[in-house]
Amino acid sequence: MPFIIDVQTCFPENYYTQDEITEFIISAWDGRYSDFSTIRNIHRNTRVGKRHLALPMEHYSSLESFDEKNRIFIEKSTELACGAINNLFACNSIGPGDISSLWSNTVTGFAIPSLDARVMNIIDFRYDTKRIPLLGLGCMAGAAGINRAADYLTAYPDEAVIFFSVELCSLTFQIDNVSIENIISTGLFGDGAAAVLMAGDSHPLACTAPLEWIGSSSAFFRNSETMMGWDVGEKGLKIILNRDVPAMTETMLPKPLYDFLESHDRNINDISEYFAHPGGPRVLRAIEKVLDLAEGELINSWQSLNENGNMSSVSILDIFKRYIDCSTTVKQGQAALSLAMGPAFSAEIGLFKWC
Repeated sequence: MPFIIDVQTCFPENYYTQDEITEFIISAWDGRYSDFSTIRNIHRNTRVGKRHLALPMEHYSSLESFDEKNRIFIEKSTELACGAINNLFACNSIGPGDISSLWSNTVTGFAIPSLDARVMNIIDFRYDTKRIPLLGLGCMAGAAGINRAADYLTAYPDEAVIFFSVELCSLTFQIDNVSIENIISTGLFGDGAAAVLMAGDSHPLACTAPLEWIGSSSAFFRNSETMMGWDVGEKGLKIILNRDVPAMTETMLPKPLYDFLESHDRNINDISEYFAHPGGPRVLRAIEKVLDLAEGELINSWQSLNENGNMSSVSILDIFKRYIDCSTTVKQGQAALSLAMGPAFSAEIGLFKWC
């Protein structure tokens, strides 16, 4: 089976408290929205304490065109992706020439050539490195990217690959959109990047891995594309965020989750850790209910949400890193589960074993 060797992150230097961001939003919307107590209450209820932003906060009120936002997205995303990847190389006995395939993901901007190509113009990967860009999977793309890279390594067990994801959610801010959905978005989402080093079981790095990938499952729930995603317009990406996402999580997630565990002769009681995407407080509580966990028990998910906000696909990779960084031999042989939901409405599940 394939292995996760390491996960590293990279964040923009601009780091603000939730209160600072809230007051900036109120100032930017002065004259467009009058019920400032609603903004403060919604932002407070997200359970976000701080967030990284791609730009200094005062720059956002002047961003209007999609052209400008996307130009900044490409520039900053490339920088952050390179930072996360170079952190992998600095922490592991491997370099760009040892990587056979480079997987990239984002849902908060567009780049053609894709971000992986731009990274290869900066980091000296081999010219024959296979590139696989992902787009449109939203918050579940971090879990899906690991699973698809693992599928690849199952076929090529002597190779090492990198999957990276960058999300600059702040660049989707639209100053003219004062909907409740956008108020929630401005209080919830943050920016960041993460990179995952993976290797097949015949690669020398496999013996150093903290996590072994066992299997995965994808779940697609039909005719639910209005639950979450983006509308694309001349001013960029406009949030789609349905208030029924937590309820749908409770209703739709149990069957594919329990069917998947049963197919691997396991049940919920066999799982020691959950790498659960922190979509927001209500979504996390819904996941805890599905998993029969006490509120707050998904500690690394709650901490990631508090310290970084919802970084879309990057959040679950941040959570992988948090668990790996505090892993001990006590966990050896125990099972862990990754779980994330995304647009369509859909879900991605992965099963792992601590080495």
